[in-house]
Amino acid sequence: MTTLAGKTLIMSGGSRGIGEAIAVRAARDGANVALIAKTTEPHPKLPGTIYTAAKAIEEAGGQALPIVGDIRDDEAVRAAVEQTAERFGGIDIVVNNASAIDLSPTEAVSMKRYDLMQDINARGSFLLSKLAIPHLRKAANPHILTLSPPVSLEEKWFTSGALAYSIAKYSMSLVTVGLSAELRADGIAANSLWPRTTIDTAAVRNVIGAEIAQRSRKPDIMADAAHAILTRPSAEVTGNFFIDDEVLAAEGVTDFAKYRLGGREEDLELDIWVDRRR
Repeated sequence: MTTLAGKTLIMSGGSRGIGEAIAVRAARDGANVALIAKTTEPHPKLPGTIYTAAKAIEEAGGQALPIVGDIRDDEAVRAAVEQTAERFGGIDIVVNNASAIDLSPTEAVSMKRYDLMQDINARGSFLLSKLAIPHLRKAANPHILTLSPPVSLEEKWFTSGALAYSIAKYSMSLVTVGLSAELRADGIAANSLWPRTTIDTAAVRNVIGAEIAQRSRKPDIMADAAHAILTRPSAEVTGNFFIDDEVLAAEGVTDFAKYRLGGREEDLELDIWVDRRR
């Protein structure tokens, strides 16, 4: 399968950045995309809302279903899943995109922020996946794709001053590990995808700094990598921690210049949890 035409995706978040790029790429095939997100009004530093994303999806050729809701709210997520299945006749793909980030060191991070990251990143990914399983079992090529990093217990990944965030993101990765094993017999794929380099999004500019933009890649690389994964046979590809450019290299891509904002390939800034040796 090389297209997502007629497929139905439900995604957490997606109002902007990588999530929106993945949704728009699927829409170019003619996919249906449901978004569950809270953002109804643009933030001064985070442009984009669930409605602007829905408009972009439809302009790209897909059908959009924007659902205003909190991924932390059990009933809101349950209603979103049922609404999506009713509107489009089922669910083929879950994309766990919503994520909160706080890179404060342990002594500085508030427990409120710690809980927010756990609730959105870990619990939200678990909840949306869990509630979609009955629908995925009925799908022809069902996938769960979570935007989370490869799991490594090397100490260096926990000494960068972001232990709370690391715990939350690795918890998302454990959802992939567990669901891959649990759902393999059903032919439901569960994989994770992570960027090799920093990706130029408003959130990254705000948290890490605007100066990193010229050493980053565009969200398009994650969108193209996600598309490549989601069009593979679900029974044959599960339990993987994919890196974006490795996915595309396997698809025959050799020139990644179009994904750079500027500068040279060797000057790109590695993202968190990515080793230069990989």
